[in-house]
Amino acid sequence: MSHLLPRASRTAMATIALLAIATLTGTADAAPVPATATATDLAPEVLTALQRDTGLNPDAARARLAADKVASDTGSTLRKRMPSTFGGAWIDEGKLVVGVTDAKSADAVRAAGGQARLVGRTEGHLDAVKSRLDANATAAPKSVPGWFVDPASNSVVVKSRPSAYRAAYQFAAASGADMTAVRVEASDESPRPLIDVVGGNAYYIGSGTRCSVGFSVNGGFVTAGHCGTTGASTTQPSGTFRGSSFPGNDYAWVQVAAGNTPRGLVNNYSNGTVAVAGSQDAAVGATVCRSGSTTGWHCGTIRARNSSVSYPQGTVSGLIQTNVCAEPGDSGGSLLAGNQAQGVTSGGSGNCRSGGTTYFQPVNEILQTYGLTLVTDGGGPGPGTCQNPQNTYNGSLTSNQSVYQPTGGSYTTTGSGAHVGCLNAPAGTDFDLYLEKRNGSTWSVVAKSDSPQNVETVNYNGTAGTYRYRVHAYSGSGSYTLGVSKPQ
Repeated sequence: MSHLLPRASRTAMATIALLAIATLTGTADAAPVPATATATDLAPEVLTALQRDTGLNPDAARARLAADKVASDTGSTLRKRMPSTFGGAWIDEGKLVVGVTDAKSADAVRAAGGQARLVGRTEGHLDAVKSRLDANATAAPKSVPGWFVDPASNSVVVKSRPSAYRAAYQFAAASGADMTAVRVEASDESPRPLIDVVGGNAYYIGSGTRCSVGFSVNGGFVTAGHCGTTGASTTQPSGTFRGSSFPGNDYAWVQVAAGNTPRGLVNNYSNGTVAVAGSQDAAVGATVCRSGSTTGWHCGTIRARNSSVSYPQGTVSGLIQTNVCAEPGDSGGSLLAGNQAQGVTSGGSGNCRSGGTTYFQPVNEILQTYGLTLVTDGGGPGPGTCQNPQNTYNGSLTSNQSVYQPTGGSYTTTGSGAHVGCLNAPAGTDFDLYLEKRNGSTWSVVAKSDSPQNVETVNYNGTAGTYRYRVHAYSGSGSYTLGVSKPQ
């Protein structure tokens, strides 16, 4: 299992990373630096599961999750700073490793506290290779259970039965992929959607098929798309599938009927719950835990993001690949990194006796697709949604420019609750959203959404205090709309 840096080294790494990234940004308009992560508020059940599945004691588990958070944030920031030379980021033996294509970028990675590895291909090139395979997914032979971008080997891995390597190579070549970037890896996986018994909190579809609640959202919950089609009815809780996509994707959302109250909690199957605090993505190599009623709590690590998997019903792309075990009935259940929602259980192979591989549909993609807001911390639905925010602000930015909202200032709350920010910018741009909280005379980033997209959502469960949003135009220019809701 992974070894941790000594406590002093971990602290130094976090401090160096924050200072170095601040130096990299260079200008006042550069994206802000996230605050140092902490993992002191984890539920005992999460720590128990981590200890069982990773061999870490509670103190080591807290330290590992805190280090993962800092590494994930640092990797995300470096990806933004050096898009033309960035070769991917991952966590290895508790340390951030970043692939880069030139020496200057390697120096920047080391200055940020990470380990640099010179590679021949950028992350963008690898994503383009994988996109070629995705476009030819219907031609994938049954001996190929899936494929994914592997930053550690700087390649796109195509999985194959050991006796059918030739067919795997032929599939990749016929897709028009850069074959110098393709690596075939032996796999005995037989992925299937995990649907036959309940996982997470149970709900029933139609005449009695059971699936699992993933995460609560405004008005209902998200789950796996293979669990039901749009318009299908559910019981316990009662509701209706308002959107569903499978294959291609594996996501859905269910609107629940009056009397069912969505809460920002995940069943820990130890007579308690774990509170959900947000949905910030964790890096490859980060520690994660899954909840499902068939097998309860199990933990492991993220092996890949943007993974494609071939089910009998068709290929699903953009999944999180993990070594967390799961079994039929865990489908739709929750994947968390600490208290941050990551995804809902899609499918996999193996079991929780001998181990296996499990795939998860990223939760942020579901929220963005359907315009939903994650419910956090058990407090019921948030104060507003992306479709119905309390306040809306409009503006215009040019590339590498930032602005604070509301109207250049801040706002103060006297109670705890959800802070929800929903940013929409022009197609083809990359605008980012940061929520900052004042601490004396300084401001710290407490939540962010900085994907390479033009739509970003922040959902943060915060205490009383003074906050502000920062909208940053990383690339592209144009008008934006920011919807904001805060605790009453």
